[in-house]
Amino acid sequence: MPTDFSQLSQLNDAPRLLMEAELTPVQGDRFQPTGFADLGPARYQLADGTEMLLIESAQSVANRLEAVCWDEAKEDLVDSLAGLPYVKIDLGELGTTTTIQEFHRLNSPYIWVGETDDRGKKFRQDLMGRIGLKMKSQKKAKKGSEEDSEEGAEVPGVLDLRRLAKAVFWCDPNSVIHGIFLEKLAGRLRLTRALSGFIEARDVRAVESGGVKFDHVLPKPKDLGLNANEGFGNVPFPRSEFTAGKITAYFNLDLALLRGYGLGSSATDLLIALSLFKVRRFLSRGLRLRTACDLEPKNDLMTTHPSDFILPRKEEDLIKTIQAKIAACREEKRFADPPVTQITWEPKKAAKNKKGEDAQDDEGANEE
Repeated sequence: MPTDFSQLSQLNDAPRLLMEAELTPVQGDRFQPTGFADLGPARYQLADGTEMLLIESAQSVANRLEAVCWDEAKEDLVDSLAGLPYVKIDLGELGTTTTIQEFHRLNSPYIWVGETDDRGKKFRQDLMGRIGLKMKSQKKAKKGSEEDSEEGAEVPGVLDLRRLAKAVFWCDPNSVIHGIFLEKLAGRLRLTRALSGFIEARDVRAVESGGVKFDHVLPKPKDLGLNANEGFGNVPFPRSEFTAGKITAYFNLDLALLRGYGLGSSATDLLIALSLFKVRRFLSRGLRLRTACDLEPKNDLMTTHPSDFILPRKEEDLIKTIQAKIAACREEKRFADPPVTQITWEPKKAAKNKKGEDAQDDEGANEE
């Protein structure tokens, strides 16, 4: 049965819905945390000296919450989310991408930078009109005394976040949930993340080990004048993993932010149900974070604020609610029609011309 949203009346005065679930490795006790190029594992200490470790950052969890909604085999949303708007971009020989997969979502350069077909131009105009952007001509200084003009956009007056949220919801509701910064349109167009999460481990201990990249052909490449930098030879390497007293995934759904957008009950309920679906599905299917970090819930997802709110336990119930709310939003004409906006993108003409010139140069070099 669909989720009983009347229970959400318990949340009317709650600014946020805070959830958490305790996790454990699927096999053994060790796990591999996220690493940063200039930092390695993100370790830190609490005031009482407890050793802590960040396993998954807010940015990474956002990507994973979006990924559980995408069917890689079909290159489309999972069946249960059919009818939800997003933008699909044909990149020609480069392939296809969408606002569900793009790391900047609607701010993707494949929408706003370079050439698009007529559908892309119309989409740009429609979205800018819904946001209330005003086109302006900017003077761009060039070398010497010459000047050139180019098109730009600005938001006059006080920024209307409700209007921005409605415009973004119209073509990509996921961008409302995960936040958006449309800096390619104007530096003020920003929606904060409504749903965020992270995974951290408490009372951690490092587990140091290692291995060898084994070359059964040339274990001593120097004999032939080759070396490990070229990929030859046996190469020993260190490996750092961790154990933990407790691993916890935390999620924060900003209810006050969603209500403040004034999207209407159908749209707001859809965003809440979709957010809970993402969290449920991430915990049930998306916890293989890395090769050596495969986790599973140790207990059910629980709420810590408000602590007496009971979450819908089954994904199926949330799916029925999502489908009902998608139908309601379509009936209320809150979505783009058709819901999947398809456009074609090409690089800027200058880049293409330069590529062509480079290709001619290369051809000339070959002839010589």
